[in-house]
Amino acid sequence: MANDRFEKVYSQGAMNVTEIWVDKETGVNYLYHAAGYSGGLTPLLDSEGKPVITPYLQY
Repeated sequence: MANDRFEKVYSQGAMNVTEIWVDKETGVNYLYHAAGYSGGLTPLLDSEGKPVITPYLQY
């Protein structure tokens, strides 16, 4: 079963990967970074420490 809840909106790098993913249900942006065999995912925060939310149109 395919999970279409998240959409990758930005990607950079090959060995050191940085990506931004958007949750299509909530609009929350997540930052993913991986280097070698380790990686991590965290909500992307604005200057006030609140999650960055992208309005997402669902068709």
